Amino acid sequence: MKVWLWRAALLLVALAAWEISARMLNPMLYVGPSRLPAALGRVLATRDLPPLPGHLWLTLVEIAVAYALAIAGGLWVGFVLGLKQTVGRVYEPLLSTLYAVPSVIWYPSLMLFLGLGPASKIAFGFLLGFFPLTLAVLAGIRQVPATLITVAVSMGAGQWTVFRKVMLPAMVSTLAGGLRTGLALSVVGVLVGELLGARAGLGYVINYAYGLMMTAEYAALVVLVAVAVLLLDGAAALAEQRVKTWTG
Repeated sequence: MKVWLWRAALLLVALAAWEISARMLNPMLYVGPSRLPAALGRVLATRDLPPLPGHLWLTLVEIAVAYALAIAGGLWVGFVLGLKQTVGRVYEPLLSTLYAVPSVIWYPSLMLFLGLGPASKIAFGFLLGFFPLTLAVLAGIRQVPATLITVAVSMGAGQWTVFRKVMLPAMVSTLAGGLRTGLALSVVGVLVGELLGARAGLGYVINYAYGLMMTAEYAALVVLVAVAVLLLDGAAALAEQRVKTWTG
């Protein structure tokens, strides 16, 4: 409880400092938090900006598809490389190297081949979410004690039983962390893709407001995105904590 009180106090102090600073500076460029609710109302009502609900829905669909593809691809590649040790030793350094490359480098190529539509945003979100998921699966498989597998096999357990009863419970905590990281990066990939070049989506609306110097509306949209991402990450963190508690 004390942690939440400290967080609330810190948030209030930050908002107060933001408000005081904004009032002392040019109101055309600096927007205080007290102006954000009205600005968000104008975003929803004004004809000067693209309609927000449709663009927000498109962004959510892009994130869902990108994350689903990242889960499917990351789990499959991770299990293949983790269960086949020779293949894993060959390809894991390549995956780690690609993961270390700044991801924004890949987006111009994706935009060139897939265009400005949702496909390039989904591909970028998938790309960012795929690597942490794959590496988390690899790390999870390698942290399973070999003695547990040996004992299970000696007692007559087959490969599927060993995987389901021994390996999966032992690696689920690491896997949950990878799923959380993959979700966060998939969201980042889609939003950054929309900001860098798009014809629709929440990032497109943010760029549109910025281009028209609608500073208050721009700030309201940025705060809206930040709150939504924090809530999403909080839900993922809660799920991860419950998984860790279950595996105990």
